[in-house]
Amino acid sequence: MLGDFGGGPFGVYVHVPFCATRCGYCDFNTYTAGELGTSASPQSWLAALRGELATAAEQFAALPTATPEVATIFVGGGTPSLLGGGGLAAVLDAVRANFTLAASAEVTTESNPESTSPEFFDTIRAAGFTRISLGMQSAAAHVLKVLDRTHTPGRAVAAAREARAAGFDHVNLDLIYGTPGERDSDLDESLDAVLDAGVDHVSAYSLIVEDGTALARRVRRGELPAPDDDVLAARYERIDARLTAAGLSWYEVSNWAASEAAACRHNLGYWDGGDWLGAGPGAHSHVGGVRWWNIKHPARYADRVADGGLPAAGWETLTPDERYTERVMLAVRLRTGLPLAELDPAGTAAADRVIADGLATRAGDHLVLTDRGRLLADGVVRQLLVP
Repeated sequence: MLGDFGGGPFGVYVHVPFCATRCGYCDFNTYTAGELGTSASPQSWLAALRGELATAAEQFAALPTATPEVATIFVGGGTPSLLGGGGLAAVLDAVRANFTLAASAEVTTESNPESTSPEFFDTIRAAGFTRISLGMQSAAAHVLKVLDRTHTPGRAVAAAREARAAGFDHVNLDLIYGTPGERDSDLDESLDAVLDAGVDHVSAYSLIVEDGTALARRVRRGELPAPDDDVLAARYERIDARLTAAGLSWYEVSNWAASEAAACRHNLGYWDGGDWLGAGPGAHSHVGGVRWWNIKHPARYADRVADGGLPAAGWETLTPDERYTERVMLAVRLRTGLPLAELDPAGTAAADRVIADGLATRAGDHLVLTDRGRLLADGVVRQLLVP
């Protein structure tokens, strides 16, 4: 049973599950051509995606509140750029065929530098994409090798420049820090490259060793050391100092933007508890406190779409306590902070202790993390939820 729309911005996420190779650290729902064989292809995936979008639009039309205009679209993966410019244009056309896009809609695609070109960016800009997010990870060749990334160190910066030349005002570069073997000088080299690229947004994530990945197996065998928490904290402070000095301000713990317009509105929709449709294998959706997630394997996903109905593997209706927990977890990470009035009495008392410990401050009627608090954001959340 779908929930009704909550009145905030409505987004659409499209999951492209294809990758040329599997990166050793990645635990996303992705597949190489060799893993899929003949069971699924970009063509069969696109046909199923069109079917899912049509079904979702039909079911949303039956809700009491009219389906809002789509404020944001985010095409992620996997490697969406493997579809090519024409394939991504077809994805956007499929969304437009079933939903009304707002005139000011933000339309983002993730891209791997090695599967882009000036022609690629020209094509998707003409199709209506407005924002590019490129997976750079590092400018150091030996760090990329540990991560099993296939692009050369300079390719991400070149791709960012190509995107800007094609007319994209908003370009993001993703960094991963704390990779085994990464030195301070390697991180500095990466930050130099990011700033030289002239992008208006940077995301920086500490390396997480996820169970079941090739990286986790290498760490378990002792081939690579596990990331060190103190090193990760020092690297985060280094990143924040360099980006802030260059005019990019943090607006979420792991995200910096050159202006309010440069912030990723789609991700802000998640962090602000908005509604979104997640289409594609393994994608998650949320509408009005009801969450569902799709079948993961592309072939089984396509089969379910062909049978009619949404290709959901499971559903849940969030309880008030669950919605409160998620609100605290997400809002605390934002520079705008968590409205203090939304905390329960135990959370209010915990907020006073967090402030006294120097981990947060009162900014008007909001609780906002300090610089030190950002390093310990997960701990702040635990204190607010389990005082």
